[in-house]
Amino acid sequence: MGAVGLGGRAILVAAMLAGASGCAHRATAHKDGKHARGPMIAPARLATIGVNAYLWQASLDTIAFMPVASVDSNGGVIVTDWYVSPATPNERIKVTIAILDTVLRADAVRVSANRQQLGASGWVEAPVRAGTVQKLEETILGHARDLRRASISG
Repeated sequence: MGAVGLGGRAILVAAMLAGASGCAHRATAHKDGKHARGPMIAPARLATIGVNAYLWQASLDTIAFMPVASVDSNGGVIVTDWYVSPATPNERIKVTIAILDTVLRADAVRVSANRQQLGASGWVEAPVRAGTVQKLEETILGHARDLRRASISG
């Protein structure tokens, strides 16, 4: 996913809606500037807000194409408004993302989604396609890891 830009990620997630763990260690630096375990990597715990900043930014980037209803960076919750894809105008989806920790880990992000279909009497609840929530979580985690790597490289 590292080679996919923000536009590509938005298209991937939009298409998905229409149709590994974050373990890492921080290298130990010596006084001479060399590192005990290879090159220096960005810390897994980055929280200038109430939650992991990499997961927070990755979540916002992943759903950038959707209208946002509310955000709480201290509580770690992002709620979108209903999104209707131009490809499927008779269905809409609403996503809630919760960042649960200050550490970049696979179990630190939870996504839930609601889907509705337009019927004769208006919008009716419909099941979310299998794998949609898991794919969103994987996309967020992958992008968060990319952000973390880029923070030390750049």
